Amino acid sequence: MAQGVPAEGTRHGESIEPVLVVIPTYNERDNLPDILRRLHEANPAVHALVVDDGSPDGTGVLADDLAAADERVHVMHRSEKAGLGAAYVAGFRWGLARDYATLVEMDADGSHAPEDLPRILDALGDADLVLGSRYVPGGSVVNWPLRRQILSRGANLYSRIALGARINDITAGYRAYRRQVLEKLALDEIASRGYCFQIDLAWRTVCEGFTVVEVPITFTEREIGESKMSGSIVREAMVRVGIWGLRHRLDQLRSIFTRKS
Repeated sequence: MAQGVPAEGTRHGESIEPVLVVIPTYNERDNLPDILRRLHEANPAVHALVVDDGSPDGTGVLADDLAAADERVHVMHRSEKAGLGAAYVAGFRWGLARDYATLVEMDADGSHAPEDLPRILDALGDADLVLGSRYVPGGSVVNWPLRRQILSRGANLYSRIALGARINDITAGYRAYRRQVLEKLALDEIASRGYCFQIDLAWRTVCEGFTVVEVPITFTEREIGESKMSGSIVREAMVRVGIWGLRHRLDQLRSIFTRKS
């Protein structure tokens, strides 16, 4: 499914290469080697940027070793755990400064199958942002407890109602942006720290008139390590989405009254 129209300056005929996959990490030492191996087996030409938030388990040191052995792997070290959104924004800035044409978000824990990335990248031929969606035909979730399924589906339903965005999986964290999208968005203004960051950027992309497409993926719950989901992350999303939705409705009303006056 798609939403929006191509924004001025969007050039779908341009190459999507080179591609940078941004992988935030915090205590992912046991998962990182396998996810990078799978990534390059399925997508030999892409580069990966590991953004490590000072993992006490040595993830950053391991990432340096992996980068030393493979020129396609790069590492950014950050001194503290500042949230998913801040890690991605730092990674995006790094990639934009080095002229990558496409920037991809991917989890380090294996929940996002690198084998799905070629289909996501193929869909960029007709889009500016492609979401790897769990909730379109062909998408699925594996090994999630019922509580997490209810929470995820509820968050997406709440966001669709509050924002009026015709996106089935706006919280999806597996996605690919054309660089023109990230250059257009005001990355300095993004304050969302947790998984609300995904809603934030997707909503900003829609509001700027870019084309958003969803392709089905299989999301598999991590087997090693602990989920970073918390109550504060959920609360942040509920409050911020509610505020954005209210502002959007008020803007619509102002537009209607302006046309009538």
